[in-house]
Formats: sequence, structure tokens, C-alpha cells
Amino acid sequence: MSTTRPGRTADVAAPLPTVLTLGLARTRIEVRQFFRERDAVVWIFAYPIIMLAIFATVFGQGDARVGATGTFAGIPFGQYFLPGMVATGVMLSSFQNLAITIAVERDDGTLKRLRGTPLPASAYFLGKIGSVLTTSLVQTALLLLVAWTAFGIPMPTTAQRWATFAWVFALGTAAGAVCGVAFSSVPRTGRSASAVVTPVVLVLQFISGVFFGFTQLPGWMQDVSAAFPLKWMAQGMRSVFLPDQFQAQEVSGSWEHGATALVITAYLVLGLVVGARTFRWRRRDDG
Repeated sequence: MSTTRPGRTADVAAPLPTVLTLGLARTRIEVRQFFRERDAVVWIFAYPIIMLAIFATVFGQGDARVGATGTFAGIPFGQYFLPGMVATGVMLSSFQNLAITIAVERDDGTLKRLRGTPLPASAYFLGKIGSVLTTSLVQTALLLLVAWTAFGIPMPTTAQRWATFAWVFALGTAAGAVCGVAFSSVPRTGRSASAVVTPVVLVLQFISGVFFGFTQLPGWMQDVSAAFPLKWMAQGMRSVFLPDQFQAQEVSGSWEHGATALVITAYLVLGLVVGARTFRWRRRDDG
């Protein structure tokens, strides 16, 4: 016999949390874990700022004249160097961070244990992406603040330039994140992850016009770097922080926003496809 009183409905079980809710909760966990790793925080957050400080101080008295002719007045080298550091910061926070941390989590069994919980895989990846977006925003904000206050580097003054910054930043962060997830399967162990991932990032910086004027690099190096997204991210950021006349010193004579969006989007799709096919929750020796 039912004991439910007339006019009252039976108790209804609370609805299960959605994937988005779980992803947001996982994001908070990932962000806390990130800031507990002090060496990673120092490297990812401080590296772009330290490099900017070094180059802006050493070359602070000179002008950045890009190209062979130098037919127009230069700008402080720190201003020319800043876009490359913004692009590098995005790559560190997204690609390098995820490629190393996921490899470590796979090696120490964290991924295996997570796979055995009710947490959906999609919520785990949403947490990683949310963490990357959060850390990238904080790191970039700190870099721009130091560049503006400590070195007097002017910030963009038009909505159009900030809009360009927004889509290059968002697209670059997304592509870096998914490529980091895909590349995390390359290191054989968590201990070897830094040794495998960090050289890739450093080489890309040197050939992508981060430390030098891109047109000053050998032609073959320009061709190689054009096949990777960091070159296009740096070029996109140059269109934000440099005067318009500097686009004449690019290889094509323009900022190539269309090509920038196309290449970075292609890496976003490629990272998704490769990551979906190669991602592993267990070590190679764990079945």
C-alpha cells in the first residue's frame, strides 16, 4: 500500500550532472594541480617575461629594422620581440604543458584510474582545455602588463587589432591544446616527456621568427617553419602589435590573416584526428 500522501509526488532522484558541469569541475581541479607544480608554473609563466626582459634590455637602445633595406624608421626591439613571446607563451601553456603532463599522468597511472571512474572522457578533455585556456589568459595578461608598464611597449588602440588578437589567441590555444594531447603519446615514459617535448618547442621558436626577424632567416628555414603553426601565430600577433608598415617586410608583403587562420585551423583538425586515433589511457607495457 502506498504511503505517499494525496497531493504529493514521490521523491525524484536528482538529475545527473551534465558533461559541461563535470568539465567545469574538472577544470578547477586541473588549474589547482597546475599551480601546485611550481617548476612548471615558473617555466611557463616566467619564461616569456624573462626572455622579453633580456632582449628588451640588451637591445633596448636600438631599433628593430626588419628586412634588408630598412627604408622606414624602426621601432624599439622590445616591441618587435613581444608578438613572438605572446605566441611562444600560448604554445608553452597549451602544447608543451599538455604534452608533458598527460604523458606523466599516463605513466604514473592517473589516466588509468580516471578511466575506471564514472567521469566521461569528454569531461576530462574539457577540463584540460579549460585549464589551458585559463593559464594562457593569465600568462598572456602578465606578459602584456610587464611589457607595457616596465618597458613602455605600446598596446593596440583599436578594436580591430584586439579582435585580431582574440581570434589568433583563441585559435592558437585550441590548436596547441589538441596537438599537445596528440603528441602526449610520443614520449615512451613520463620521465622522458620533457626531454622529448621541450626541444621541439625550442627548435620551432628559433625557426619561426620568434627570436629574430623572420625575413632574416635562410629561405629553407622559412619554408620549413611555414609548415608549423607557431610561425603563423607569431605573424598574426605581429599584425596586432606592430605598425601597419611592417607588413611590407613579411615574406608575402602582407599579414596573411587568411593563411594564418587556415594553417592553424588545419592543425586543430589534424590534432583532433590524430589524438582520437592514438590517445592511450595506459602505458605501453600495461596492456
